[in-house]
This record gives sequence, C-alpha cells and structure tokens, in this order.
Amino acid sequence: MRKEEKNKLIDSLAEQLANNNNFYIADISDLNSESTTKLRRFCQRQQVKLTVVKNTLLKKAMEKTDQNLESIFEILKGPTSIMFAEAANAPAKLIKEFRNKSDKPILKGAYIEEMTYIGDDQLDFLSTLKSKNELIADIITLLQSPMKNVLGALQSSGHTISGIVKTLSEKSE
Repeated sequence: MRKEEKNKLIDSLAEQLANNNNFYIADISDLNSESTTKLRRFCQRQQVKLTVVKNTLLKKAMEKTDQNLESIFEILKGPTSIMFAEAANAPAKLIKEFRNKSDKPILKGAYIEEMTYIGDDQLDFLSTLKSKNELIADIITLLQSPMKNVLGALQSSGHTISGIVKTLSEKSE
C-alpha cells in the first residue's frame, strides 16, 4: 500500500472515530471464511459496521482525533477489527450472541461516550448498557407514573364521592 493510500485510510478512520461516540475493538482472527461471512452479515442486520484494520493505521487515526484514546493504544496488538454502532450496547450484544456458536470474536476494548473499557471481561456489563432511546423511555415512564397514580386516585375517589352524594340524596327523599 502506498503512502497516499495509507493517509487516505487514516483520514477515513479518524473521521469515523470522530463521528462515532461508540466503537468496539475485537479480535476475529481464527474465524474461517464461512464464519467471518456470517459475522459480517450478522453485523449488517444489527446495524453494526465491522472493519478489519491494521493496528498502526488505527493508532495514527486515533491520534488525529480530539478524543482521548491513549488508553486504547495498549490493546492494539495482534489482529484487530473495529465495530461502529449508534447504540452503545449493540456490538456487545452481537458478540455475545455470535459466541453461542463460536469462540470468537473476543472483545479487546470499547470506547463508549468518552469512557474506555478494556478486556473481554467487560462484555457482560457492556451488553446491559441502555441506549439513549431506552434511557429516554425509562425517564418518560418514571415521570408518567406519579401522574397516573394521582389521576387514578382522583377518578376512584370521584366515583366514591358521587356514590355518597347519590345515596344521601336518596335518603333525604
């Protein structure tokens, strides 16, 4: 690969890193071509972009971004692929589900909303993270719950009061 091509690739990777708040670094080596194809198709269905990269090019791309990614440099050894996704937990769920049939991919690390997670042991935690939309839905549900309780209490007591008034009005006649 010529230097111009490498620079274009580095710029492209740097742009992807800057535009994505969530990315995972994994090892998919030792997967045969059939398993790799299945993984790529699975990634497409889950809206996760999977790219195999050279460590030196990825490191240079990381250095070009404004993000603090120095803690990830230590895991850039051996075969490396990078997964980009909108939802923070999508690649982790994908890796866990794919591992039901295979030993790979192995999570090397993840960068999620300015936090770095290193090691495959973080996979269970990362898969339970909620996406932005899920958090918004939870907050809306929590905000609606007290209002529903108040409305329910008012409606039930309204029936009670109207029943008492009706009974009292019938007695007086």
